Formats: sequence, structure tokens, C-alpha cells
Amino acid sequence: MLGSLGLLATPFAFGSFSPSSSKTRTLSSKSNHQLAKQLAVESRRGSRKLLGRPVFLFNSVYGKVSHGSPILAVMVDDSSTMTSSEEDAEHIGILDVDSALEPFKDHFQYRVKKYLDQKNLFEKHEGGLEEFAKGYLKFGFNREEGGIVYREWAPAAQEAQVIGDFNGWDGSNHRMEMNQFGVWSIKIPDSGGNPAIPHNSRVKFRFKHGDGVWVDRIPAWIKYATVDTTRFGAPYDGVHWDPPPSERYEFKYPHPPKPKGPRIYEAHVGMSSSEPRINSYREFADDVLPRIRANNYNTVQLMAVMEHSYYASFGYHVTNFFAVSSRSGTPEDLKYLIDKAHSLGLQILMDVVHSHASNNVTDGLNGFDVGQSSQDSYFHSGESGYHKLWDSRLFNYGNWEVLRFLLSNLRWWLEEFKFDGFRFDGVTSMLYHHHGINVGFTGDYNEYFSEATDVDAVVYLMLANSLIHSILPDATVIAEDVSGMPGLGRPVSEGGTGFDYRLAMAIPDKWIDYLKNKNDEEWSMKDLSWSLTNRRQTEKCISYAESHDQAIVGDKTISFFLMDKEMYSGMSCLADASPTVERGIALHKMIHFITMALGGEGYLNFMGNEFGHPEWIDFPREGNGWSYEKCRRQWSLVDTEHLRYKFMNAFDRAMNALDDKFSFLSSTKQIVSSSSEEDKVIVFERGDLVFVFNFHPKNTYDGYKVGCDLPGKYRVALDSDAWEFGGLGRVGHDVDHFTSPEGKPGVPETNFNNRPNSFKVLSPARTCVVYHRVEETPGDINDSNLTGVNETLQVDAVKEENIAESASVVDIMETKSLPVSIESPGVEESPGETNDYNLAGVDERLPIEGAKQENIEEPESPGETNDYNLAGVDERLPIEGAKQENIEEPASVVDRSFAANLDPPEAEEREDGILDD
Repeated sequence: MLGSLGLLATPFAFGSFSPSSSKTRTLSSKSNHQLAKQLAVESRRGSRKLLGRPVFLFNSVYGKVSHGSPILAVMVDDSSTMTSSEEDAEHIGILDVDSALEPFKDHFQYRVKKYLDQKNLFEKHEGGLEEFAKGYLKFGFNREEGGIVYREWAPAAQEAQVIGDFNGWDGSNHRMEMNQFGVWSIKIPDSGGNPAIPHNSRVKFRFKHGDGVWVDRIPAWIKYATVDTTRFGAPYDGVHWDPPPSERYEFKYPHPPKPKGPRIYEAHVGMSSSEPRINSYREFADDVLPRIRANNYNTVQLMAVMEHSYYASFGYHVTNFFAVSSRSGTPEDLKYLIDKAHSLGLQILMDVVHSHASNNVTDGLNGFDVGQSSQDSYFHSGESGYHKLWDSRLFNYGNWEVLRFLLSNLRWWLEEFKFDGFRFDGVTSMLYHHHGINVGFTGDYNEYFSEATDVDAVVYLMLANSLIHSILPDATVIAEDVSGMPGLGRPVSEGGTGFDYRLAMAIPDKWIDYLKNKNDEEWSMKDLSWSLTNRRQTEKCISYAESHDQAIVGDKTISFFLMDKEMYSGMSCLADASPTVERGIALHKMIHFITMALGGEGYLNFMGNEFGHPEWIDFPREGNGWSYEKCRRQWSLVDTEHLRYKFMNAFDRAMNALDDKFSFLSSTKQIVSSSSEEDKVIVFERGDLVFVFNFHPKNTYDGYKVGCDLPGKYRVALDSDAWEFGGLGRVGHDVDHFTSPEGKPGVPETNFNNRPNSFKVLSPARTCVVYHRVEETPGDINDSNLTGVNETLQVDAVKEENIAESASVVDIMETKSLPVSIESPGVEESPGETNDYNLAGVDERLPIEGAKQENIEEPESPGETNDYNLAGVDERLPIEGAKQENIEEPASVVDRSFAANLDPPEAEEREDGILDD
């Protein structure tokens, strides 16, 4: 299908208003779990397995691009503007990036031309894309001279009125008029110098459809909606939100700079309380944001911000797109949260849902789809307008007013609330007419560019990313796409879709597969390293081991997979850890860290998983007696000093601090030099750091040889086996590791694992250790100024009340950082190779050029031959901020101001599956 011509059909809907001048990867059932967020928790365990499907063969259905008329839109840079020449529709820059896309040139020319033509129409009829996206200044309720003007698009309505508290819910004296574009409007004059509709009063849109029946609906552009919580199942009411200046929240802090490598904390405000209730925006800002900052995250991704009448939908069944979720407070409260985050240097991303809308007729946008054709509705008609798995409505992205609604929605959240970007939910569903249902994506390019592609939706996403980056150049925009469509993360100026990042959704599936189906001896190092690096080098990814999807009832978090019921009975430090708990904590740290270090250019963690939260998430529902018991986060577990949850939290803080210091996430240098199946060891370089992961359940390797690029002296930067992280303290942090040259300079095949240098380390079982290169100065010769592991990099946590600064175990050396090395070249694949991820295999990786020096061999001193002997407990220096008298055990890095002498959680059995209703 070419998409509806309606994309170009209804310009200038206001009529009388003048525009302003101013390798193969098959989609697994778990991936489909993330694709299909159903309405009710009860339905989450239905059949989700994606069935095989014949590959779509590409036909030239898009035809050649016509050059009959000039293209007025501009597209010149990564902010998604184009030059005015027709050559830009002819030359597609993404084809230069990936030549395997050449057979689909017609497709890209078609979508680019459609994008350019649409921007041209916006320019001609609405004053441009940015002006077009100011629809909230015209639609809904707005102050205009001498009164309030209300406008609503409802082309199928026969009559319309506005009703509310202000007129006793009688609209006979407030009838609206419709123009030629289906827009109803009314101006309500001020009364006695005051607005006729008071701030915070209830309002609704009443209209009559073709069969003569009058219906009441919440205005589509309403900025706030509330419900009477004392009445079960009560409908929502629209609320006119126009506070006086004295009650408006005024932002005090600017947007923080865009991080080179986003470290994202995915959070749900409502379930962030330690008590079984709904938390507020202000409580989250004051209580949870400091925790996030203390753990060295630089970005917060907020879920469930847009109003949704059904709490258990996790915010993914939106009813009111311009309204904040009233469960957690008012719009001004949300602004307080965002400003507080900015004051802490945290970017705030919004989980935006433009892939579908709630099927709720009474409370949502679906209520406007009455007797209208697809062209005159927010949604497609018939089956194409309904998502079978989500029980929700699907937008008609080819409609002028739908584009106005959705693009204006993005601008509204950016400008009114100062969000720093978005995570677009359900992008896979948007990209294809089949919505990814019963389709297995293998990486074959024919699956992405065919009649199955919804070009209208692709063009909308191009427009959206163009708009976002033009309004806020430092915005971060992430796509939740499981299909892996090429070009999704390339600039619109190249013919891409314009996202900054995509979520690496196959990675959590891999971990779940290993944890459920393989014992430790069956774990494949080559398979793991391939899965973590199997991505398009030219498109950035956000990696994660688990998100909210893996925490929903019916599933298990990684910590629960590893330790299960022993999380309730075996987490006390007052007794020796069981083999299960010891293994669980060790692997929890390793899984999250290798995912972060090797899986992408950014990292995401869901609220509570940083310390191995034991409870899955179960929203209040009929099946659990409408309980909030498992719809909260038990912060007391990590705050309690004698519980082992603190160790996982401390390691999470330290691995984020490691990136803060060395910026390895944003480095383009990523080389896996060894994936040993026999040793169960993965060795890789990211930036100038050397990572050694030993997944073997028993074997400790003394003098283990690892390859590296740069010669010199290396020391421990981070060690998961340190006492502070619940380890056994087997690795010496004050040991110098000197490199030896390998093979002939410039001849990679003579090197060790294709690396020009090597050094030897101690690698205990189930540990990961990171080494950094120490650039020596004359004063460094005696090493007198080098700090030990417990005096390393100070965490740059904001000094909030009740938040004690704690030290991380990242070494802080008073030395200069080395420049990032040249990016490792990939292995070329032919167009016939399906995935075209262009990543060299372990044995095929080429060494980084440069830093190849002959005769680099620093002799070891006699005392350094046995450098793996550990400093004892008494030699370790305590973490700053945790120095207490009479404490001879090594101090924890958990903030002591959070600590509470709480009893361990009561032992509790859990079934392997969903709770019985």
C-alpha cells in the first residue's frame, strides 16, 4: 500500500487563521512480549510466539520519483532540513553509508519525496513545520483577547456544544460552529473581567452524531483530566487548566548538556514509593531523584506520564495525550520534578506513546471516532485501525489533522514541561502494516522495504525527529524497535528516520534464554559476545539486560532467575552466603556490566534492578484484590546495611562512575580479542580500557594473558570481586601490569589474539575486572602517589540532604587521559548477507593501527613476579564518608544515611509464573 493521499489533502484547517511568519536474528517470543504490551496484566501470558512467515520480496511499487514540480522544503543538516533542489530526493545519503540498501533506492526516494512534499505543504499553508506543531495554541481551550476560545476537530459531528461546571452542564447556550475543515469552535467572553471558565473546573465536549444521539467526550486537547477516586469505575472529566501566574511553576534550571553516552534510569513515578500506594511527582523528585544521581546515572526515562485511565496498562494505553497522569499530581508538580532533575544534571526523557491509543471510548480519543471515515478520523477504519494484540486503536498517519495532533503533542511536552527528549514506544508496530504480529524478522532487507512498510508512519517519524531536533538540538530520541529496520538511527538528511538510538531488544532475550535453558557450563562465550556486538555500527543502540518488561508478573527479573526464593531468606550479611546467593550476586553484576560495556552506545536500567529488587511488578487488579503490595519499590532493602542488596547497588554505582571517568560508552573503539569457550573468558577493549570477564563457575586463572592495543603499565580500574561489592577480594588493586610486545609490528597475524601487546592478570571465577593504562610521569616512578582501590574516583553525586557522598572503586590517577584510538574496521559483507551488521568476528578482528612500537618491554621487579597476592583486609582503606570508630571490617559503599536496621524480608515462596487470580 502506498499510503493515503490524505497526507497532502487537508491543508490550513483553520481557514480564517493566517499562518505565523515567524547476522541472522530471529525475533523471539520474548521480543514479541516487549512488542505486545496488552491492556490487562491478566492477558500478558497469552500466546505470544511470533510465527514464521515468508519473506516479502521487494517490488518497485513505489515507482520512480517524479520531478515535475520543485520541492520547496529544505533539508541540509542532521537537524533534518533539506536543500531546495530536487537532487536531494534523488541522492539518498544512507546508500553511501550502506551500499546493501541500493536495491531499495526507489523506496527511499519515495519516502524522502513524500517527506519533502509534506514539509513544503506545511511551509505553504501553515508557516512551516514548527508553526504547524503549535496546534495546542489553537485547539482545545486557549485565552484569546476578551475570552476563552475552544476548538475541536470532529468532522462527523452534526452539532456540538461545550459543557461543564461553568454552565451547569447545559450547553444550549454554548453551541459551537464548524468550518469547512471539520473544526468546531466557540468563543466564550469573559464575565466581569474574569474568565468564564474558571481554572481547575470540569469541562467536556458534547456533540451529536449521525443517528441523532448526543454524546459527551473529554476534549481531545485537554491539558488535565481527573477522576473521582471515591467512585469505582467512574469516568474521567476534562479539567480546564489555566492557573494564575502566582500558581504556575517557573523553571529555574536550564536543560543539562546532552550526554555522549546516556546512562538511563527507567522509572515509573506511581510505583516508586516504598509504601503500597501511588507515589507523587514531588515525592519522586525529592526522594528518588537523589538516589538516581548518587548512582551516577545521567538520564531518567519516565514512564506513564500521559494520562491513562487504566493504571495496569503501565501507561501504554493513553487516553489523554496532552494531560499528565493525575494519579501522581498536577502539571505544575511534574514541572517541579523535571526542574529538580535538571538541577541535579539529569536529563529527563518521556516515554511517548504515538503508536496507538486506548480503546476506551468514554475517557479517550477513541470517543471521537463516531461515524467517520478513516480520512476524517484520528484512526484508520476497520481492521487497519485496530491492534489485535493490544486491544487499541491505530492512528491514521496520513491525515493532516492527525499529524497536527501528534506533532503538536511532541512540541507541547518539550516546551511546556522542558523534557529533554523521548523514547518512542511501539515503533515496530508503526513501521509495518502487519505491526510485527506473527512476523519473524531475520535481518533480510526485503522484510523492511516492501508493500508491508507503512510509509505514512515512516514519514511521520521523520517529521517528528526533524521537529524535535529543530526545537531542541540536544534532544535524545530513542526508538523501541525490535525489527532492526536499517536507517532508523540515521539522520533524516540522509533519508534515515532520524532517531538518535534504538533499543537493543535482542539482548535481554539472550540473557533470559541462558538463565532459563542453560547451565553454567553450557554458556557460550562466542555466542554471548556475538549477541552483544551484533548491531549496525552506523546506528547507535541503548543496551539493557532487563527493563520493565522483564519485571512484569509472569516473568522473572535476572536476580529472581538467579536466586529465586533465597532472595527472601539468604540475603543477610550476618550469615555466610549460600552457593546460590554467591553465584547470583556475582552473575548479576557480570551480566549487567558486560551488557553495558559491550552491548551499545548507551545503557538502560529499570528502577530497582540495580540492587536486584526481589519483587516482580503486579499492578492492582481484580485478580490480586486490587493490591498495591507488588506495585512499589522496597528501597529499605538496599538501605539496610546488613543485607546483600547493597553490594549490587554499589557495583551499579561504580560501573556508571567508570563510564563517567573514561567515557567508554561513547567510544567507537570496541574490539573483542578473545572469547574462549574452554576458559569461559571474554576479553575486549572499549576505548582504552581492557575488560576481562571470567564466567567459569570454578576456574581461577593466575597469570592469564590478555591482549591490548597500547603498550605501557596497566592497573585495576574496577573489580567486581572487591569486598565493597560482596566479592572475595582476590584481585590486587595496587599491582602494576606491564605489557610485552607481541609478534612483528604491523603484522597482525603474528600478534597475540590480533593484539600488538599483552599483559598478565589474575582472573578469579565469576568475576569481571577492568584495567586502565597509567601514563607515567617522572613523579610516578615510585608509585607513591597512586591510590589504592578504596580511595579511587570520588562519585560526583549531588550533595542532597540525607544523601552521603560515597567513593567508587574506579581508580583516580593524576594523569592525562589518552586520546581514543582509531575505530576498528569491520568486515565487509555482500548485499546477500542478511544482517549486514558489519562486525568482524572474534578471529577476524583487525588490530588498531598506531601505538605499535618495537622493543617495548619493561622488566618486572622481583616483587612484581607474584603480584597477585592480595592486600589483606587490614590494609584496605575505608570508603570516605563511612569512617566509623571501632569498625575493622571494610566499609560498604552504600550511603549510610539511607541505612535502617530493618529485619530481612519474610521468606516467601513464589510460583514460576503468574499469580493465581
